[in-house]
Amino acid sequence: MQRFSNAVEIPPGTLATEPAGDHENESGRATDQIGNRLKQELAWATMGATLLAAAMTWSTVRHPIRTIPQDIYDPTLQAWQIAWDGHALTHQLLSLWNTNAIFPERLTLAFSDSLLGYAPFGLIGSGPAAAVLRYNVLFVLSFVLATLGCYVLMRQLGATPAAAVVAAVAFAYSPWRFVHAGHLNILSSGGIPLALAMLARGHGWSLRGGYSGRKVQPRWAFAGWLIAGWQISLGFGLGVPFAYVLAGAVLATVIGWLRAGRPALPARLLGTDLAGGGIFLGISAVMMYPYLRVLAAHPDARRSVADLDLFSPPLRGFFIAGEHSWLWGSVQQTSRASLAVSGEMAVLPGFAIMFLAGLGLIVSAWSRRTRAVLAAGVITTTWMAMGTAAPGHGRYGYLLLYRFLPGFDGSRTPGRLVLWAILLLCVLAAGTLTALAPHRARFPRLVALALTVSVLAVVAEGINRTPHPEVPTTPIALSSLEAPVLVLPTDELADQHVMLWSTDGFPTIVNGSSGYNPSSRDALRTAMQAFPDRHSVSMLRALGVKTVIVLPEAGGTPYESALGKTGARFGIQRSDVNGTAVFTVSPSR
Repeated sequence: MQRFSNAVEIPPGTLATEPAGDHENESGRATDQIGNRLKQELAWATMGATLLAAAMTWSTVRHPIRTIPQDIYDPTLQAWQIAWDGHALTHQLLSLWNTNAIFPERLTLAFSDSLLGYAPFGLIGSGPAAAVLRYNVLFVLSFVLATLGCYVLMRQLGATPAAAVVAAVAFAYSPWRFVHAGHLNILSSGGIPLALAMLARGHGWSLRGGYSGRKVQPRWAFAGWLIAGWQISLGFGLGVPFAYVLAGAVLATVIGWLRAGRPALPARLLGTDLAGGGIFLGISAVMMYPYLRVLAAHPDARRSVADLDLFSPPLRGFFIAGEHSWLWGSVQQTSRASLAVSGEMAVLPGFAIMFLAGLGLIVSAWSRRTRAVLAAGVITTTWMAMGTAAPGHGRYGYLLLYRFLPGFDGSRTPGRLVLWAILLLCVLAAGTLTALAPHRARFPRLVALALTVSVLAVVAEGINRTPHPEVPTTPIALSSLEAPVLVLPTDELADQHVMLWSTDGFPTIVNGSSGYNPSSRDALRTAMQAFPDRHSVSMLRALGVKTVIVLPEAGGTPYESALGKTGARFGIQRSDVNGTAVFTVSPSR
């Protein structure tokens, strides 16, 4: 396939619909041909990314309504979040952040990443089955977007198609990513490289050609800002670091402009950046406001240094894959057992991409200066991702971000910064493989072998045996009960099932569990272990709870005693529906 997508080789306006200017007919025809080839390449890339995602997540594709990836806890919580986002758009937009769960707390959507960017999907279908299907579709699509976004970025930087494919697969199917197979907010990172690619293209910049004013395309810059805003709207887990990266890029651009003698800037590009950047900042501010209010009401929602100590990965964690990795899972079982919290400390980017990136320090299509900057970036981001496990307890690493940059005190998992190390490793690796292109005519078989082995290596490391448990079915239609409703037993894990069940009509429920759980939850759960007794019933009446249901699963839990009681002496009524005890709590005796 011809090289045509990086800023050095593509004339301005190739991807835009307006004419490029007063060119001669031959130049116009050449531009049209380049544009057609580019559209074809993007179409093939999208098709390839989709087919690969379906193959790599086949267990999800097989039973998208009955099962859910990784486990039945965080994924069911996030399935509820997306469903709530869609429901709120059409039913109670002004109360978007005050969800139906974790009653009577407020701003409960801001207790975790909101996934608001997926709200349009929440408009499709209703009920728990639709929520699970919707989640599984987005799970698969997250890999499609990560692959396509990284591919487009590598091509914009100047990589050949084959090199971009290897980098994109390594990014989207990194062993680290599958450790978070139950965290859609972390899997949804494709908007990051896609936004960077669009911004670079809009500003006429690539690694191989630098900046060229005649290659500026304001429409692409504007689209890049919109994609960046959408990425932020998914949540701050990945959004906070991304926002600071963009701020750093803007600062570097301004410094470069000043050092160049403040040359004249294209007026359209400047206006586009102001408009697009303003929209990005507006989205960030709207997203930030409820989180700041939560922190004001619940100071304990801020992550402590002790939290960082618990989840920060040691250096060896960057060479250990998750337990479900097809290639490394069983091989590294002993090594993984040495990690205190393997779900956050097993952060292997991929041995294949690290090897190719290492070669890129010696042989590369990128300049020596570029390689040095990329290597420094990998080292810096790895150091930051180690959190307090870095030498000196992270005093000159992640703790600087934690103490001085707003937003970092809301995350307990520094290891997720490895995303940036992986992206930089992919850029280095793409430079290595792009350097093979000039030798294709002389050594066609050798070059083809090197590219084939590279693709197979990153694919092999990306194969994962993610479990797909069956989603618990709804024992009783919560929408048929008088709300607010409390379901027993209640704990941080079981409540996530109740949240999913509540997507049937979204009745107000006391149950709920998210990234942050107020201390009032523990007091409530403790009191309800004696339900129905005088204290628990009084607490429920004070909260305004109208219905309590006790599931058969309460047997063997601290809530078991409620299965054999009626509560009549406390002025509540009991009925049994399909083996489930339903208690109606009157306002007063």
